[in-house]
Amino acid sequence: MPTPSDATPPTIAPSAAARWNVAAPASSPWLHEEVARRMEERLQWIKLQPQAWCHWDAVRGGLQGHELVRRHYPKAQVYVHEAAPTRAAAVMQALRPGAWSPSRWLGPATHFQAPPEAGVQMLWANMALHMSAQPQQLLAQWQRALATDGFLMFSCLGPDTVRELRELYHSLGWPASGQEFTDMHDWGDMLVQAGFAEPVMDMERIVLTYDSPTRLLQDLRSLGRNLHPARFPGLRGRGWKQQLESALAQSLARAEHGGRLGLTFEVIYGHALKAAPRLPVRDQTSVSLQDMRAALARGKFLPRSA
Repeated sequence: MPTPSDATPPTIAPSAAARWNVAAPASSPWLHEEVARRMEERLQWIKLQPQAWCHWDAVRGGLQGHELVRRHYPKAQVYVHEAAPTRAAAVMQALRPGAWSPSRWLGPATHFQAPPEAGVQMLWANMALHMSAQPQQLLAQWQRALATDGFLMFSCLGPDTVRELRELYHSLGWPASGQEFTDMHDWGDMLVQAGFAEPVMDMERIVLTYDSPTRLLQDLRSLGRNLHPARFPGLRGRGWKQQLESALAQSLARAEHGGRLGLTFEVIYGHALKAAPRLPVRDQTSVSLQDMRAALARGKFLPRSA
C-alpha cells in the first residue's frame, strides 16, 4: 500500500478514487441537486458578473443546478468539463441545444471542454472535491483556470457525514465504512496554499430519512463509494448484507423521525478569489507570462519581500 503524502488524503486510496471517477453513474443524485440549489442562492451576494464560467463535472454536480447558474448568468459563455467519456456524452446530450433551437445560434456559447488557462471568471464545482485523491492538485487546476479576480464556488461533504454508519461499523468490528472527510478549516488552508485569497467557508448538516435499509443503501450507492484503503478487501455475501440491513434498521431508527432511519450529511460550502499575482522582488525573478499579463493589466506590480 503506498504511503500517503500531504497532497493525498491518507484515508483515500488513489486507485479506488480513479475507478469511481470512471464508473460513477451519468446521473445527478438528488442530494447533489439540493446542494447545488442552496449554493446557487449564495451567488446573490457576489457582485462580479462573469463573462465566462466553468461547470466542473457537471453531471454529478447536478444538471438542474447547471440550469440555475446559467439563468443567473444568462449572458456568460459556459465551459462544461467532464472527466469520463460516458458522462461527457450524457452532458452533451442534456445541455447542447437542438439544431433548430434559437439559443444554439443566438445565445452565449457552451463549450464542452475544460476552460483555457485564465479563461473563466467563475468556476463552479459542486460535490466533487471530497472524492478526489489529489485535492490540492485539483484546487491548483481550478486556480489556473480562473482569471485574476475570478472566483471559485464549491461544495463538498464534511467530517460528520454518515456518522451513524461509521459508528455502526465500528460497533460491529468491521473496517471503516468510508474515507474520512476533510474539515472546512483545512479546506480553507489548502485554498490559500493553492493561491486563492479571502476564502469564506461555512457548513450545514442535512439529515435524510429513509423508510427502509434497502432504500438507504441504494441512495448511498448513488452518491459514491468507500474509498478507504482499509475497506473490506473482498466481496461480501447475502448473509452479510442481511446482517447490515438488520443492524441499520435497529440502530438508525429515530423516534423524532417517526421511526424512519436517519443519516446525517455535513455539507461544506466554499468561496474564494483568485487574487492578483504578487510578484516577488529578488536579484533574479522568474515570472510566468500569465502573471505578468495580469500584473500589467492592473497597471502596477505588487511586490513582496523575498
